[in-house]
Amino acid sequence: MKTAKRFYKAVTTANEGNRFAVLLDERKLKTPGKLPLVTSSKYIAKLIAAEWDAQVEKIRPETMPVTRLVNVSIELTPDNRDKLADEAKRYAGTDLLCYRATDPTGLTNRQNELWNPVLDWAAEKDITLETTQSVIAIEQNPDSLDQVARYAVKLNDLDLTLFVHLIAVFGSAILAMAVMEKHLSGQEAFTLSRLDSLYQIEHWGEDEEAAETAANLEAEVIALCKILE
Repeated sequence: MKTAKRFYKAVTTANEGNRFAVLLDERKLKTPGKLPLVTSSKYIAKLIAAEWDAQVEKIRPETMPVTRLVNVSIELTPDNRDKLADEAKRYAGTDLLCYRATDPTGLTNRQNELWNPVLDWAAEKDITLETTQSVIAIEQNPDSLDQVARYAVKLNDLDLTLFVHLIAVFGSAILAMAVMEKHLSGQEAFTLSRLDSLYQIEHWGEDEEAAETAANLEAEVIALCKILE
């Protein structure tokens, strides 16, 4: 893939009424689909600007997670809100936190100790999910799954985009919701989503490529969760 060279010197933000744009020199930043890249938050505009300013000789989109997420929230999310809410609901139906290992005891104890409190927190939000040690999917309470969908549709476009992205990263609608509600940090939720892998790493080690992939994904989650600040 051909990488574009950095073609601008200064990156700034500009107030446009109640919206904020990012300027590369004097040129307003647009989405890949040529829509204006604007946000209602000056803080988020500054996050985007910081990503563009951090580019050196070449522009590397993979190092700009906030920009990419905002692009999606502008171009795709508005016409797909119901689909995204349904996606969140589907994930909750097979949520990572609900499927527990049968052994070893050290892992099962760790899952119970660290995952159960998050499910208890969700139950306080009227989302009660059952757990199982079976590999066969269990049927969850439809009212609880509907509550996940209702939560999703109440989010604005950017937050909904972030919510569904975090769900996919964690494999858990509950962990993603806990981050959105600031019950957990993005880093905490990412660690909880990797309990099984981390347990295996403790006992068997980890290859360099897998470690790098996990580190990059964790860094992306932390960067994206700055949106919630």
